[in-house]
Amino acid sequence: MSNSLLHKKILITAGPTYERIDPVRFIGNFSTGKMGFAIAEECAARGAEVTLIAGVTSLSISHPNIRRIDVESAIEMYNAAIQAFSETDIAILSAAVADYRPLQFTDEKIKRNEGENLTITLIPNPDIAATLGQMKKPHQTLVGFALETNNEEENALKKMKKKNLDFIVLNSLKDSGAGFGHDTNKVSILFANSEKKSFELKSKKEVARDIVNVLMDNMLMC
Repeated sequence: MSNSLLHKKILITAGPTYERIDPVRFIGNFSTGKMGFAIAEECAARGAEVTLIAGVTSLSISHPNIRRIDVESAIEMYNAAIQAFSETDIAILSAAVADYRPLQFTDEKIKRNEGENLTITLIPNPDIAATLGQMKKPHQTLVGFALETNNEEENALKKMKKKNLDFIVLNSLKDSGAGFGHDTNKVSILFANSEKKSFELKSKKEVARDIVNVLMDNMLMC
């Protein structure tokens, strides 16, 4: 088990992206990166050479097999992922990447004008999963994540098909103790053949172990 991923190169994205509005404000989300970091540690413990592209987080890594690349914005994460993917056997995209960013960045702090509304125009960020799905070669495995609030399985399956993922890890904000900010998570793993594996609420370390076990099973079947 400890060397089950020996000689494998694994790319993992984790944490949030911050999209700057001005020097003191940004658009972001509540992701902490805990799930992605746990997966990185689990893969490294099994012998993999891990590249971890981390958004803004206070978390640290401990395993020497993990090479960490810190980024802030979605575009920075996109560029780092594109650069690393060609040499990758497996990519696990667990980061909570902002779908949009402000059209304009203001060099100086935006001042409050009493009684006036502030309108910020947002434009789409590049889609990391979709781009890697287009680049994917037959020997590569691409795993995505979906955090949903409604029509969970339907939306996750659409995402998996659209972005050419091998399977997708689904978690819902409706499940207590799951999702952003928790030390626990509750996931289901969905496959293109309609197979589904569901797991109970567990620590994110244990969830990472479950995900990597499914990854290993999927690789053996290919």
